Amino acid sequence: MTGRIQDRVAVVTGGCSGIGLATVRRFVAEGAKVVIGDIADAAGAALVEELGGAAVATYVHVDVTSKEEVDALFKTAKDTYGSVDIAFNNAGISPPEDDSILDTDLDAWRKVQEVNLTSVYLCCKAALPYMLEQKKGSIINTASFVAVMGAATSQISYSASKGGVLSMTRELGVQFARDGVRVNALCPGPVNTPLLQELFAKDQERAARRLVHIPMGRFGEPEEMAAAVLFLASDDSSFMTANTFLVDGGISGAYVTPL
Repeated sequence: MTGRIQDRVAVVTGGCSGIGLATVRRFVAEGAKVVIGDIADAAGAALVEELGGAAVATYVHVDVTSKEEVDALFKTAKDTYGSVDIAFNNAGISPPEDDSILDTDLDAWRKVQEVNLTSVYLCCKAALPYMLEQKKGSIINTASFVAVMGAATSQISYSASKGGVLSMTRELGVQFARDGVRVNALCPGPVNTPLLQELFAKDQERAARRLVHIPMGRFGEPEEMAAAVLFLASDDSSFMTANTFLVDGGISGAYVTPL
């Protein structure tokens, strides 16, 4: 099936790698025009060329912790393609200095909160006026399975930030449900992205502890998450809002995982 979001305009943050990159490619394949927000300028330019140029994709350098730059990102979508129909607020970080609360200092805590949580607030705040004017729109915020259960490997600020994303998503989904705007949270399990690969490279034991808890016995792939985002962005999920959409290989449903 193609054309599920034909001629809609999507904004994707963190769109040059991982889940964001897979989603950008899937959105374009399904007929959307996409504005890609990231800080990877060379990768962004190459991606636009790969996708077919300015007729279907635009790259914008954006610091997602800056209100001015986030506002400019969504304005670019409106000015370039005429609307803001989908916002996939996906940018995030998981730095190694975010660990146990006993070891994570205040600067590390604040940095993760700014990138993972404040950025979602800023993106929702920027997208909503366009969608409310149109009386339609779909916002998808990237949370995590750790928003609904404790992490086996502590990342105190990451877990707290994703819990905040999930709670904010529920509130916005309820608040704007009768205005034609749906707001849902994608909650991935561990996914084979550059973030996870970097963790394996730096600490194989820590990363491997994530795998043992997954009933399916493998990590998710970015393309699998992109398929879930497409569902939430499209009319296939038209009766879903304020939803916790877990795509986690069964990890949140497992008490003990058989070996």
